[in-house]
Amino acid sequence: MGTELNMANGVREFARSAPNRVAVVDGDRSLTFAGLHERSSRLAAGLLASGLRPGDAVAVLSANRMEYFEVATGLAKAGLPMVPLNSKNAAADNEYIVGHSGARALIMDSALHGNIESIVDGLDLVLSFDGQVGRDYEAFLDRAAARDPRVAVGERDTFCITYTSGTTGVPKGVVLTHRGRVLTAYGTAIEYGLGPSRVTMAVAPLYHGAGFSFGYAGPQLGGETWVLRKWDPEEFLRMLERSRTSTVFLVPTHAQQIRRLVAEPAGAYDLSALRTLYFNAAALPVELKEWVHEAFPGVGVHELYGSTECSIVTNLRPEDSMRKAGSVGHPWFMNDVRLLDDEGREVPPGVPGELFARSPMLMAGYLGDEAATRQATTTDGFITVGDIAVRDDEGFISIVDRKKDMIIAGGVNIFPREIEEVVVRHHDVNEVAVIGVPDETYGERIAAFVVPAGGREVDLDSLETHVRASVARYKVPREWHVIDNLPRNAGGKILKRQLRDEYVARAGTRASTAKEKGQP
Repeated sequence: MGTELNMANGVREFARSAPNRVAVVDGDRSLTFAGLHERSSRLAAGLLASGLRPGDAVAVLSANRMEYFEVATGLAKAGLPMVPLNSKNAAADNEYIVGHSGARALIMDSALHGNIESIVDGLDLVLSFDGQVGRDYEAFLDRAAARDPRVAVGERDTFCITYTSGTTGVPKGVVLTHRGRVLTAYGTAIEYGLGPSRVTMAVAPLYHGAGFSFGYAGPQLGGETWVLRKWDPEEFLRMLERSRTSTVFLVPTHAQQIRRLVAEPAGAYDLSALRTLYFNAAALPVELKEWVHEAFPGVGVHELYGSTECSIVTNLRPEDSMRKAGSVGHPWFMNDVRLLDDEGREVPPGVPGELFARSPMLMAGYLGDEAATRQATTTDGFITVGDIAVRDDEGFISIVDRKKDMIIAGGVNIFPREIEEVVVRHHDVNEVAVIGVPDETYGERIAAFVVPAGGREVDLDSLETHVRASVARYKVPREWHVIDNLPRNAGGKILKRQLRDEYVARAGTRASTAKEKGQP
C-alpha cells in the first residue's frame, strides 16, 4: 500500500529537502520550510495533548496572515478537520457554523472576537494570535513538543469543512478530503505554474475555498507564498513587483479595481517575473478580459470554472483565451462533465443544460445533510451545484447562468448573464447585476443594478438604447437601479439573493436613481 495523500506532506517533504528555503512571507515576517514544519508540528502535538482527538473539528477565524499556513498544516498532521470561518460573517453565522460542524476548538485573531463572542466560552479550547482571547497562541506552541505526531490520516478522511456562502439559504458544510485537495494542488502545478522555487501570492481570502487552495499550494508544492493581508490594488501591484511573483490567482473584481487605479500596470511597475494569471469566482466580462490581455502583455491568462463542492471543473487555456472569450474551456484534469436537461438527458451542442461533474476531487458530501447530498449527486457519482452551461461544436463550455438566477418572465426563460455582458460594455458602467423581481402580471420582470464607471453619471437612456441594440426586446431590463457597490461574498461572487431580498423588503418603493419601464 502506498503513502496516503495528506495536505501536510508537501511541507514535510520540503522541510527535509530544502529546510532553509523561504515558504511564506507576511510583511516583515517570514517562515522557512523548517520553521513551518516545526511550528505546525508543535501546534498538532499541543492540540492532541489538550484532549482533542483525530476527527474533532477545529474552527479557524482569521484574515490572511502567515499563521494560516501553519494552522492548516498542523491540523492536517493531527487529523483534525479545519472549519474556516469567514472573517466578515456576523456572529450568528459563525455560531451556526461552529455548532453545525461540531467544532471543539477555535484558533483566531482577537481583532475578530466580536464575530464569535457568543460561543467562545462553550468551546473546549480557544487560541488567539495575540493572547487577548482564550490562550496565547505563541505560548501554546512554545510549551508543545516539537514533534510531528504522525497521526494515521487516510486520504479520504476530512481535511476541511468549508461552508457555502448561504446565498440560497442556510449555509451547507462541504466535506473536502485530503485526497481531493492534494490532487487539486498537483493540477495547479501543471496548469498554473506553481511548484518548487516558484513564487505566488495569497490575494483572495484564505478562509475561502479557492483562496486557500491556491495560496496554500505555494509551500505545499515547494514554492513561496507572499501574503496580502487585505485587498488593495496599489499594494498588490507593489507586492507583485517586490516578490517577483510568477503566478497569481485573482477574481474579476480585482481586475476591475486594478484598471481603475492604473490603465497600464506593466508600464508603471516591474512585472517582468509574472507569467500566469488565473481567474475564477465569476465570469470575466469579455471587455474586461480584453483589457487584462493588454495590461499584462505576454502573461498567460486562464479562466477556470469550479465550485466548493467540485473543485476545478473546467479551464480555458491561454491559447484560446480570446478566441473563445466567454467560455470556461474544456473539462480539467480527471474531470468528466455532463450537460443534462430536466429529464436527465444529455443536451446537444448549443443547447443549455445543467452542468454535472465527476472527478476524484469532488466533495465527500454535505455534512449532516444526506438529503442535500442526494439531491446534488447522481447515482453514478456526478455532482451539480445548479449551474447552467452550453457546449459548442469544439467542446468548449460556457456558463450560461446559475439555475436559481434564471428569470422566468411570462413563461419565458431568460438568463441574466447574456444581458450583463451587454450592459457592462457601455462606457458609463463598471459592473452590473441583473435579477428577476416580482411582477403581478408576468411572474418576474428584469431589473438591472448598475455600478457607475469611476466618477461618471450613468445616462440611463443611452444605456437602454445600447442594450436594445444587442438583445431581444423581452430581455431589456424594465428597471434600472444605480448603486455604489454590488454585494459580494468572500470569493467575489455577487449576492443576487441579497439584492432580491432588499428589493422585496422595500415593498415596491424605488430610489430616486431608479428608472422603470413598462412591460412590452
